[in-house]
Amino acid sequence: MRLGVLDVGSNTVHLLVVDAHPGARPLPAHSHKADLRLAQLLDPSGAIGPEGVDRLTAIVREAVEAAEDKGVEEVLPFATSAVREATNADEVLARVRDETGVDLTVLSGEEEAKLTFLAARRWFGWSAGKLLVLDIGGGSLEIAYGIDEEPDAAVSLPLGAGRLTAGWLPADPPDPADVKALRRHVRASIARTVGEFARFGAPDHIVATSKTFKQLARLAGAARSAEGLYIQRELKRKSLEDWVPRLAAMTTRERAELPGVSEGRANQLLAGALVAEGAMDLFGVENVEICPWALREGVILRRLDHLPPS
Repeated sequence: MRLGVLDVGSNTVHLLVVDAHPGARPLPAHSHKADLRLAQLLDPSGAIGPEGVDRLTAIVREAVEAAEDKGVEEVLPFATSAVREATNADEVLARVRDETGVDLTVLSGEEEAKLTFLAARRWFGWSAGKLLVLDIGGGSLEIAYGIDEEPDAAVSLPLGAGRLTAGWLPADPPDPADVKALRRHVRASIARTVGEFARFGAPDHIVATSKTFKQLARLAGAARSAEGLYIQRELKRKSLEDWVPRLAAMTTRERAELPGVSEGRANQLLAGALVAEGAMDLFGVENVEICPWALREGVILRRLDHLPPS
């Protein structure tokens, strides 16, 4: 069947259309993406303002039309941290439902971590052993660990690259004092969770998902995305530590000119790098392998698992 997963994230609204069957690998058929940056459109009270709600509604409507054009039988719509934490989330969800017919499911941070973990487990297989999965989004950082398809531990922290950029790095290029303060905040937040994972022992394989990790790996010399999904891509902590001060000294425009860095993500790359560096350091990780699958694929896989046998 042809499924569509509609991901209303903190940075983008992304419709991924796949041809999917139980027991088979989902095959991407179409991708429709629009920048929204909800995490940066919150007003001082934490609400999504009228402009943000208007844009969200219009983009969801466009995504629904794209899904219909591509023959999608079922759309799996969900929203993550930016909507989840908005003080007017119920009003926003009702507006989207009334004007587009889309009833967005708001995932908890733990659900995000678990679904991303499922995607990574299916990608790497049982032979990967105990997995530690790191995922940096626009609004949150998810960490999950386990040996099965359901992680033994899963947490979500408000350390997304977009959120931190908006709240901590207002200048361009950033003020060194702001960078130092953000680094301290990130590491203190992650350090509180390390013990929860350490009691399960050392992982056999550490993987990272998300656009932030992919861009950082590309900066460190990983293959371009155009070279395909099945090329192994890695990010070494030493390479990341070399890049962080360089990114901190750059303007957004300068970062956008780096290989693999999109113009829309350039402003938040430093915050993402600080989170990645902090997580790898505090968890004692020297190297992560980039996983092509993440939350959207996890949602699709979970849906396929619940389809009746054909």
